[in-house]
Amino acid sequence: MMARNPYRLDGPALVSFSGGRTSGFMLRQILDAYDGQLPADIHVVFFNTGREFEQTLRFVHECSVRWQVAITWLEFDPAEPFDTSVVGYNSASRDGEPFAKVIRVRGFLPNPTMRLCTHYLKVKRGIAFMRDIMGYEEWVNVVGLRHDEPRRVARQKAMNEADKERFETVLPLDAAKVNRRDVSAFWKRQPFDLGLPDNNGKTPLGNCDLCFMKGAVTIKGIMRLFPDRAKWWIDQERNAPALGTLTKPEMALFRADRPSYRELLNFVRRQRDFEGGPSDDCLPCDCTD
Repeated sequence: MMARNPYRLDGPALVSFSGGRTSGFMLRQILDAYDGQLPADIHVVFFNTGREFEQTLRFVHECSVRWQVAITWLEFDPAEPFDTSVVGYNSASRDGEPFAKVIRVRGFLPNPTMRLCTHYLKVKRGIAFMRDIMGYEEWVNVVGLRHDEPRRVARQKAMNEADKERFETVLPLDAAKVNRRDVSAFWKRQPFDLGLPDNNGKTPLGNCDLCFMKGAVTIKGIMRLFPDRAKWWIDQERNAPALGTLTKPEMALFRADRPSYRELLNFVRRQRDFEGGPSDDCLPCDCTD
């Protein structure tokens, strides 16, 4: 009996395209499984937070144009029906507006234990699109976790077992045993690529630019290259007390276990470090690369 192609999906399906190389690789394999033309009930979606580098937005747009596949761009917007705005490459937010709206609506900053950003900017937007806009009762959620990410894969499978959502998440890259090297080799063969550095298969500048889930050394490295990108994060922490719902001082920070974004930028400007600084423990995030 021939093994099933993991890239052929049981629709309706939502293919989450993060704008990174791994999810771009996955999208290409899915397209190839259907000879370049997706069935009408398979939808490719990019969730824009407004904090991605311009190279990411350009990459999503280029994949859509070059591969002739429709990619729906979604943003959180409480002023729109289902809190969801459908945008595109030209109209997409580029200064963290959707992210800032989540913070204002919830009244506190996300943190490693309460990832409001992932939940409101991505997970709930996918549900709003498939259930409320497209009208599906149930669907398959397609996520680009690779075979060499066993902890994240196991966590996702455990969430499927809990059966708390109206969708089941499938991981075709894990099923196909794809690893980081496979993804890197694929993009080296393509006539275009994500215009962000590839460090042994990792993209430090990917997803939200200064995401609090990234390690402090990574954050400072990005600040060193792009100091202007720190302003938005500093502003969110500075303005957090005005939200009026914070019950603890640490709720005015994205991370209570390390210096604020303003302090991190000051360390960079002074070319100094803080105690424990050499450690760069990036936490696993639900935003795949």
